[in-house]
Amino acid sequence: MPTYSSPATEVLVVADCWSAEADADAVIHRAIEAAAAMVDTDTADAELAIMLTDDAGIRTLNQNWRGIDKPTNVLSFPALQPPEGADEPDDMPRMLGDIAIAYETTRREADEEDKTFTNHLSHLAIHGFLHLVGYDHEKDDEAEEMEALEREILATLGIPDPYADQDRVT
Repeated sequence: MPTYSSPATEVLVVADCWSAEADADAVIHRAIEAAAAMVDTDTADAELAIMLTDDAGIRTLNQNWRGIDKPTNVLSFPALQPPEGADEPDDMPRMLGDIAIAYETTRREADEEDKTFTNHLSHLAIHGFLHLVGYDHEKDDEAEEMEALEREILATLGIPDPYADQDRVT
């Protein structure tokens, strides 16, 4: 599998609760770089934004975009891509999309599953990134492929299998 450069990644902290995790930005960048190196999509010319929000913020996003009125751990919003063959401006980076991660849900899940917060945050960033580059887990075979890739990426970071004691991330 070819390796590619990491996309330009901007981490936006929009909720004060993230101040408890001073290294969140570095954790996310490391996770995205590891994921980009393992997928067969060239993301070197691409950009993505990761919003670190709270449960209230992600609940609003979840309600507005998915019709689900509750917080979740991570949401991904792939950018619309121009039609194949369409002229693209040379000076504009390709947008992969946006990822939102909720602090309280991430913290609670890490504690309940006896994982470190940084390991769980890494997993959620990778999970969100894989959605942006086309992976999904709606069908069992897709979920197996996506989870196997997540395990492989996390292993390169020295992070244990997040699915060892649970079913699936949904």
